[in-house]
Amino acid sequence: MQLRKFLEAQSFYRIPLKKLATGHYLFSAKINSVSGNFILDTGASTSCVGFTDSAHFSLISEESLIKAAGAGAINMETMLSRKNEFSIKKWEIKNMDFVLFDLSHVNEALSQVNEGPVHGIVGADFLKQYRAVIDYGRNCFYVK
Repeated sequence: MQLRKFLEAQSFYRIPLKKLATGHYLFSAKINSVSGNFILDTGASTSCVGFTDSAHFSLISEESLIKAAGAGAINMETMLSRKNEFSIKKWEIKNMDFVLFDLSHVNEALSQVNEGPVHGIVGADFLKQYRAVIDYGRNCFYVK
């Protein structure tokens, strides 16, 4: 049986991915009904949005004691935005939390290979909670 048929029979929702020149996988989603581009990153412990995009998504943020590290940067200041609506096409949840931090180093790396900027990164917190299955062969992932 095909993976797609099996997962869809189990009520998983299929989301297409675009492979970027950097090897990252990109997908479109909405936060609080506003569209954005996101990288799917199994190595990111938490899902995040760039500081500069918090107003774009109408995010309400609060102080955070979390220090961010990754992609060559360490000890970066963060904020936290709780209970946001997050949707991917017809699939949606109402209580997604995002860490806000400076994504300029990520977008700079993308621009070096002529890829457009991203608004955020969807990480392992989301992938685990929604039982994600990534199909690298078919450039898509599934959530439940």
